[in-house]
Amino acid sequence: MIHPLSDCQNKNIPESSNIWQFCVVLPGARIGENCNICSHCFIENDVVIGDNVTIKSGVQIWDGVTLEDNVCIGANVTFTNDRFPRSKNADWKIEPTIIKRGASIGAGSTILCGITIGENAMIGIGSVVTKDVPAGEVWVGNPARFMKRVEE
Repeated sequence: MIHPLSDCQNKNIPESSNIWQFCVVLPGARIGENCNICSHCFIENDVVIGDNVTIKSGVQIWDGVTLEDNVCIGANVTFTNDRFPRSKNADWKIEPTIIKRGASIGAGSTILCGITIGENAMIGIGSVVTKDVPAGEVWVGNPARFMKRVEE
């Protein structure tokens, strides 16, 4: 389902995925099956979103971000793709960010570009993630730090 109030320029959205109102999805993005992209989201071209991904309201997914299967992104999570942004900088380079299968990122968190968040990891609400997070760990705070292992 693609809500009529979204600007979905991508013609390859699976029927099992939902794009809600006031979203912008650029034509080059790859979006998997059974995804739920809530209102007021922006998805750029060089983005990969796996199957069964939930993206809550107010999230921008910039070029270079990959969300693997079964990822959950809380409301107003901020991704980046340039560690040293400058206006009108023609020489900037994307630093890819990978959110591995089953990871969850709490609402209001900020994710620095160029990092990987491991499988089934959890990021606490409002955290600022500045380095790789190993699989199966819970990280919280600013800057985010290890809290405990995820209980299976």
